Amino acid sequence: MYSHRYGTSPVLANVKQKDKKKDIFRKKQKIFINFASRMETRLSFVYYNCYYKQDLTEHLPVKTNMAQLSNRLNRLAPSATLAMSQKSSEMKAQGIDVINMSVGEPDFNTPDHIKEAAKKAVDDNWSRYSPVPGYPDLRKAIVEKLKRENGLDYSMSEILVSNGAKQAVCNAVMALVNEGDEVIIPAPYWVSYPQMALLAGGTPVHIPAGFEQDFKITPEQLEAAITPKTRMLILCSPSNPTGSVYSKEELKGLADVLVKHPEVYVLADEIYEHINYVGKHESIAQFPGMKEQTIIINGVSKAYAMTGWRIGYMAGPEWIVKGCNKLQGQYTSGPCSVSQKAAEAAYTMSQDCVEEMRSAFERRRNLIVELAKQIPGLEVNVPQGAFYLFPKCTSFYGKSCGDRTINNSTDLAMYLLEEGHVATVGGDAFGDPECFRMSYATSDDNIREAMRRIGECLAKLK
Repeated sequence: MYSHRYGTSPVLANVKQKDKKKDIFRKKQKIFINFASRMETRLSFVYYNCYYKQDLTEHLPVKTNMAQLSNRLNRLAPSATLAMSQKSSEMKAQGIDVINMSVGEPDFNTPDHIKEAAKKAVDDNWSRYSPVPGYPDLRKAIVEKLKRENGLDYSMSEILVSNGAKQAVCNAVMALVNEGDEVIIPAPYWVSYPQMALLAGGTPVHIPAGFEQDFKITPEQLEAAITPKTRMLILCSPSNPTGSVYSKEELKGLADVLVKHPEVYVLADEIYEHINYVGKHESIAQFPGMKEQTIIINGVSKAYAMTGWRIGYMAGPEWIVKGCNKLQGQYTSGPCSVSQKAAEAAYTMSQDCVEEMRSAFERRRNLIVELAKQIPGLEVNVPQGAFYLFPKCTSFYGKSCGDRTINNSTDLAMYLLEEGHVATVGGDAFGDPECFRMSYATSDDNIREAMRRIGECLAKLK
């Protein structure tokens, strides 16, 4: 009987089917080799060898792409916060109900009057390249903001607008830190600070400020950390990841140390300025002699729920700002024109939206602190700003659930994600292995449900 499919004998048809399968296999093999070569992972080849019983080791490149990257880039670690957020998103894409408390982003929409200003900017054809330091009108608005809210006098030549506060931080580090310089970073710290110091060729020097001291360094600790190699102190208040806020008296104590070391510059990250629950924000630049040593970093991302608009700025000594302008001009140029007009509206129009969001964050802060304190084994402080809780979790180390043992805060964060479907970030990434970070920039209902899941998961650890 002849095969209707191949129009030939059954034997010949069978041979052709086998040849066709071989061709398909060879094509898949070629695709896999190309993919694995691009991904540069021996694990992929090991998996393939075991699954298909074929040794493809000869196809592995002699020199991997990672080895070809610059030493400067190979010094850097990937962002743990972004990695956890990505894993959370992947699980959500699979249909898993994950509550994401790993991201440092307001859950509010950008206020309508700011969006309207952006729409008008589009209609008015603000579509050309912007000046490298930012539009004069925006820099003027920032100068007026600093005077009105902070009592600080700056000129427009002392302001540089960047593509987000993150670029402003990196600009300052790259402009001031030389190979071998030391950068003092109180721990816990935002994950990118040490990486930026390393990118500039500097050496991060961490000052531990743990749970017992409310995550704030003392003047004595700062004095002991300063050496002839010290170039910069990075200070974040209100703090990411802890929510701690330095009081005026505490900042004065640090300033008294720093004015004795005029060669040490302070990078004051004040991006969470408006999200504080203690009243007026205090800047270290206000003290005698400190304005000349301080680079203030701020922006519209947190206070105005404008994270995606990517507008931040620095305010500092003119010679530093000019240097950063030179740097920025060579690798990004000026920020987005439409975003700048939106930011101008944020600074010059009604500030009611800022207080509305701040009030909501304070209510959520109170809620999450109350619920966290009800979970046995967690040690909880009361953050005074930002939108993070950073509880101590060491009582769970060494405990297990089934065949899973918690050895550190990263293990705990992964356990909470995979078992409780709540995304948090281990404190190891922030320089404090005793704690983990939760963002309460989410709804009250999400906070309640997340804390219920976390409580249930932690209760299973024995």
